[in-house]
Amino acid sequence: MSWRYVARRIAQLVPTVAAILLASFLLIHLAPGDPVLALAGEHGDAEYYAFMRDKFGLDEPLHQQVLTYAGNVLTADFGISYVQGRPVLDVVLERLPATMLLTGAALVLSTLTGLLAGVFTATRRSRWPDLTVSGVLLTLYAAPVFWLGQLAILGLALGAGWFPVQGMSTAGSDATGLARLLDVAHHLALPAIVLASQEIAAVGRLTRVGLRDELDSDHVRMARAKGLAEATVVVKYGLRRALSPVVTIIGGRIGHLVAGAVIVEVVFGWPGLGRLLVISMQNRDVPIVLGIFLLVAIAVVIANVLTDLCYAWLDPRVRYR
Repeated sequence: MSWRYVARRIAQLVPTVAAILLASFLLIHLAPGDPVLALAGEHGDAEYYAFMRDKFGLDEPLHQQVLTYAGNVLTADFGISYVQGRPVLDVVLERLPATMLLTGAALVLSTLTGLLAGVFTATRRSRWPDLTVSGVLLTLYAAPVFWLGQLAILGLALGAGWFPVQGMSTAGSDATGLARLLDVAHHLALPAIVLASQEIAAVGRLTRVGLRDELDSDHVRMARAKGLAEATVVVKYGLRRALSPVVTIIGGRIGHLVAGAVIVEVVFGWPGLGRLLVISMQNRDVPIVLGIFLLVAIAVVIANVLTDLCYAWLDPRVRYR
């Protein structure tokens, strides 16, 4: 992997983020509804409406609002929340750790479980374990996240009582240290499993197909002819070469994982950015919505760039075109 490839791939961040900022701003501001009416009510005074629009710069032409917002973003100023009256960055950063914990746990869980499921099915092709696990993966891939979340709450939380129903920690608990960590982990388990379900299926199915192709290749037959252990053949000569497309799909679906986190946070009452986004959209709190869209989009774009770099590292034949 050349430094030229790295530099050009990173340089693509700037126009991509600029396009995302412009598209998000225009879509939100052109959507039906008036944030001033949402704040002041429909029976307010016209003079007060004018004051609010002047205060938040909503009386300026749309192109001027875009330029002003873009200039402010360059200085890490994402505006002031219409509802909370606080800087958007402060509000978002308060919720960010909860979302990172949920999505990070789901990403690790989906990657490890998907790889294990793919290896398990690829090495037992056309047998009943392969058909059973493949059927489960296909079902998980087709099932909507919100539907799985509801089933998980009804069956595992309310029915069996194995997991808490909602929240990130037990209400009113003053636990600290290890007890606090265990309490958060207990609340995290079910939302993370639900969020990771489709990604487990995607990684598992792709690993299965790629590894089966590699195990049928000539270099694997040669390794077996040398008398190497089957585990060594599968991992070193099969899985290692099949990882490149798996890494690509993991990075490419991070955006899908973040989008799913919005639904999961609402279903499970998880206090992250997804729940904040839904509440802010209902209240027409445009600065909060824009701030979340932009920060999440930047994170997803960076994740995709890192994925491309990892792919180029795994496969030196990759070159920038």
